[in-house]
Amino acid sequence: MSIQLVIAEKPSVARSIAGVIGADQKRDGYMEGNGYLVSWCIGHLVSLADAGAYDERFKKWRYDDLPILPQEWQYIIPAEKKGQFAVLRSLMERPDVTGLVCATDAGREGELIFRFVYQMAGCKKPFKRLWISSMEDAAIREGFAHLKPGADYDDLYQSALCRAQADWLVGINATRLFSILYHKTLTVGRVQTPTLNMLVDREAKISNFKKEKYHVVHIAAGGMEAVSDRFMNPDDADATKTACAGAQAVCVSVKREKKTEQPPRLYDLTTLQREANRLFGFTAKQTLDYAQQLYEKKLLTYPRTDSQYLTDDMQPTAESIVSGLWPLLSFAAGLDIAPQFGRVLNSKKVSDHHAIIPTMELAKADLAALPESERNILTLAGARLLFAAAEPHIFDAVTAVFSCADTAFTAKGKTVLCDGWKELERRYRATLKGKPDAEGDEENERILDAPTFAEGQSFDSPAARVTAHDTQPPKPHTEASLLSAMERAGSADTDPDAERKGLGTPATRAAVIEKLVKSGFVQRKGKQLIPTKNGNNLVCVLPDTLTSPQLTAEWENALTQIARGAAEPEDFMRGIEEMARELVKAYPFLSDNQKDLFKEEKTVIGKCPRCGGNVCEGRKNYYCEKKGCAFVMWKNDRFFEERKTAFTPKIAAALLAGGRAKVKKLYSPKTGKTYDGSIVLADTGGKYVNYRIELARDKELTQQA
Repeated sequence: MSIQLVIAEKPSVARSIAGVIGADQKRDGYMEGNGYLVSWCIGHLVSLADAGAYDERFKKWRYDDLPILPQEWQYIIPAEKKGQFAVLRSLMERPDVTGLVCATDAGREGELIFRFVYQMAGCKKPFKRLWISSMEDAAIREGFAHLKPGADYDDLYQSALCRAQADWLVGINATRLFSILYHKTLTVGRVQTPTLNMLVDREAKISNFKKEKYHVVHIAAGGMEAVSDRFMNPDDADATKTACAGAQAVCVSVKREKKTEQPPRLYDLTTLQREANRLFGFTAKQTLDYAQQLYEKKLLTYPRTDSQYLTDDMQPTAESIVSGLWPLLSFAAGLDIAPQFGRVLNSKKVSDHHAIIPTMELAKADLAALPESERNILTLAGARLLFAAAEPHIFDAVTAVFSCADTAFTAKGKTVLCDGWKELERRYRATLKGKPDAEGDEENERILDAPTFAEGQSFDSPAARVTAHDTQPPKPHTEASLLSAMERAGSADTDPDAERKGLGTPATRAAVIEKLVKSGFVQRKGKQLIPTKNGNNLVCVLPDTLTSPQLTAEWENALTQIARGAAEPEDFMRGIEEMARELVKAYPFLSDNQKDLFKEEKTVIGKCPRCGGNVCEGRKNYYCEKKGCAFVMWKNDRFFEERKTAFTPKIAAALLAGGRAKVKKLYSPKTGKTYDGSIVLADTGGKYVNYRIELARDKELTQQA
């Protein structure tokens, strides 16, 4: 009997596929049935090996060993994934398996994941490609009915391989080079470093911004309120106000313009992440995780997409989904709207995957049973589909100009003719906690009743007042604004037909931001992303080639040509190797003062109770900096963990200063309740520092650490 082996990217996806094609018998690491074996990769099952795998000497970081340029690339299987790889290899080697189906995610990275496993296992059997955008049963059946030859995607694989190898070469060599030079681990990457540069640049603009005060004169009469241009001199503003109070305001022009605001496009991953950050405070990674979970539950289409359109043949599907949404989304109740799908359908603007929308399974789902975070994302995607299919928002834009005391005053506003999709958006926003404003909202504009104004109309002795304002600096980046900036970066230099534009891909941008935070180059302050001192310094010491999005644009142009079969992978890789060589040549040494640029600044918390030396804050502890003194207080001490209390620098400073620290809401492991008390330092002078609890009524509860 001939059997086909289907390899998915994740177990959950494999289970969905198996359920559709009839592989209903569970085995160890795979499913079987109906002529199929279905297994999975667990993400990147096989990866490019680290530099140390090529030569023992590369395990140490030395300038003389750079650049590291592998002649034959080596691969590794992480220890925790070797079991699943063994399962896949054994299935490939079964004599009854005559062919494979690549069912990893339909895109560049998915192609790479499968090919690495296929090659590492030494498999030579033919394979076909499953290319789908939804995990719905109908989509899976349709995909299996139209499997494509694996060879059709050879160029896509070459493009993915070049991207992975080039990232390795630049990342390994640049990271080692600058870490060696500055005696500090400094991770450098083609995507993450230009992203960091955008944060640093924004912070510099904020720091260098010089606030200027200006004044505006307002006049009001007969329902009219208009404002002047800015006055930088307050005396001039006051003089104009005084002159207007006894003068006549004459309408010199009224401009009415009918305008149409089209509905927003559907979500791709980046716009979904931006909106979820703005409305719910979700990080980009959280949004991707929630969307992925919904995808695996068959409630949302494939999330890692950069398209905001559906294919032309999807209108019946979209119509069915919209019909199912009306009763599920309470904010849409009672509205008589005839959906218009023309603007959301465009096959030419869909590459790998269409826009993110709910699936047909939504109508059967119990939304209340979903975690709130997933429900928010699903509702957001559903609401966006309704907005996109609604009527345009139509209004008369009105600009009335008045002359008073030889000064021009302008009143702007609009008269709404058709609410259209804006009414849906307003209703949806009203259901949100905190009720955030819509992006780019102009509702603060005064709504003028256009017919009441006419040229030549006059108002005697209008009321006049002056308001003072300050020019405002740029705002720090949030994840929403940074994702937008990453998406646009270098786009002007990128081939219009390139598979990817901007910095990173919709699927990787979240991970890039998280890596910058984890590496200590960026810190979160609420929704804001602020570069740290090390982040600023890193951008300053790196060459423009590594901090500018230009490199990414050039790469994407080249990778696009490779994916089309119009360029040779070998030529691209030779260019990357030469770039690595030139980078190492350009930075042979640093001056002594430059070497200390990333030297850690010690934060002194207090004095050591044993020797009187300075106690400094480390990443995991508070330690005495005097050599030979063993005094150390660990942040993860069991005493604090059992009481569910963070061992903060404030508590540490109080313990060092007076031997005790008052702390509220200490948790009692015995009673399960919280109480207020004092933590007392009970240092025995030995290897460990002890603590005890002292209650306010002086009754002691002592707990040895």
